[in-house]
Amino acid sequence: MSTTDAQARSPRWHVLGSLPFAAAALVLVNGLYILLVAIGNITDYGTNFDFVHHVLAMDTTNFGQDAGKGLDPDVMWRAIDNPVLWNVAYIGVIAWESLTAIVLIVAVVFFVRGFLGRGFQTARVWASIGLVMIILLFVGGFITIGGEWFQMWRSTAWNGLDPAFRNSVIAGIGLVLLHLPSPRWDDAARRPRAEES
Repeated sequence: MSTTDAQARSPRWHVLGSLPFAAAALVLVNGLYILLVAIGNITDYGTNFDFVHHVLAMDTTNFGQDAGKGLDPDVMWRAIDNPVLWNVAYIGVIAWESLTAIVLIVAVVFFVRGFLGRGFQTARVWASIGLVMIILLFVGGFITIGGEWFQMWRSTAWNGLDPAFRNSVIAGIGLVLLHLPSPRWDDAARRPRAEES
């Protein structure tokens, strides 16, 4: 009996221990997380707007001194002091988070269809796009631009590097799972035919 035959004859609940299910679970939690972040930023705009404001203004990049004191003049030319630009940047982040949440929710819908026998190829594509969007936001936006360009690493009050790293790693693990080879990726598409025979 081949591995494929054994998979076709295994109980349906065994799908819970499969690579597609593990990947789908990570896509689901990433999608739920980024959706809640977007909702929080929309409904409580001011709280995280303060974060964006201080990061872009670079007014706390002084290792914990009072705001505006002890700033490094060699990098302060990078600071953005315009409140309009702070709002544009923040709205851009919210729009990116919202779009990412939509992409990952669509991926979850395609995963459900995959478990019903339609295959996982489309789910894997949508999930990969959504998880890469998370990595672009947190590695590209928060760690690279905020952390390095705007020197967020120097701030003790407004430093989002640790959460950005955690979010990036969780999304990265999901991407790895999505791209691991496994015969189980094709199992859902094969199972209905196997059950009919």
